[in-house]
Amino acid sequence: MLSTFHSILTAITPIDTSLAKPGQARLDDLTKPKGSLGLLEDLALQTYMIQGGTLPTADPARCYTVAGDHGVVAEGVSLFPQEVTRQMVLNFVSGGAAINVLTNTAGAEIFVVDAGSCGEGYDEHPKLIQNKIAPGTANMAQGPAMTQDQCLQALLLGVRLADQAKTDGVNTLLTGDMGIGNTTPSTALYCAFLGLEPEAMTGPGTGLDSKGVAGKAQVIAKALTVNGDAVNSGDPLNILAALGGLEIATLAGLILGGAKNHQLVLVDGFISTAAYLAAWKLCPTVADYCVLSHASAEQGHKKAVAAMGLRPLLDLSMRLGEGTGAAMALMVVRAACDIMGKMATFSQAGVSVAESN
Repeated sequence: MLSTFHSILTAITPIDTSLAKPGQARLDDLTKPKGSLGLLEDLALQTYMIQGGTLPTADPARCYTVAGDHGVVAEGVSLFPQEVTRQMVLNFVSGGAAINVLTNTAGAEIFVVDAGSCGEGYDEHPKLIQNKIAPGTANMAQGPAMTQDQCLQALLLGVRLADQAKTDGVNTLLTGDMGIGNTTPSTALYCAFLGLEPEAMTGPGTGLDSKGVAGKAQVIAKALTVNGDAVNSGDPLNILAALGGLEIATLAGLILGGAKNHQLVLVDGFISTAAYLAAWKLCPTVADYCVLSHASAEQGHKKAVAAMGLRPLLDLSMRLGEGTGAAMALMVVRAACDIMGKMATFSQAGVSVAESN
């Protein structure tokens, strides 16, 4: 399994930057002042290079909302009981959640993935992918959340999801998560990978008060200490296994698979960015293929994003997860691609170009 995973990492290649010149020339020839559409032009050029120099399209697009439970919930880090994860999976399948509404608005397909929710399997449903690796993680405050094998299984599941999407002709992947307590392992991953302090990074998650946030930070600090060997190893796989979640590792695999397949990946908020961070540490080239969809309102996201030198596309004060921010970003990416592919050039429109200075 480890050798299979390493072969996937070596199959991820950078985008062809030689395409930047013709892509930029196309953008500069459109009927507008150069650079006047700002980040839309950057998005269009990135997608153009990802898609090999053809006029880009965001569609088809698919969201995978991945569910997993966390043993660290036993430490009192969430206001919601663990069974809410399972209840929300059923809500996703029935179409009643925010992500269902927003993917429908954005014109994206959605699949729900059970990578590690508590309990038995679910009734079969065409939009539900059941691949439960374990019924939740172990308590990371007492030891590793996952074994290395469990972590690898989750990573490879994510790669398979990306591969299936590629087979189905999907150009854009959206990451989504569901897991009560999952801001806790995500925060721990930010701290371990980026050298940030739990007190500065820990937020309310599902709505903890200041006392609850302080207690949560203490749990994260304990987890970092208990798993000190993994953290100090600097090995991204060891760190992800020790501190992550089954849904987080699956999303990291989805990001790696999307990069391998030359798909654009729209990374959602706090949890998905932690998955991106793990994927980026495993293979820095994934940065070529990813867009951070939005700035999460969850405390710590801004610090983590700054530490990675990234800039989120949107800032809507959202902190729900599920893939909701990625669905909003998809509409912007689609607009960017349409500008590059559908706007007239100066010569086509008979518009005079700007005079040289």
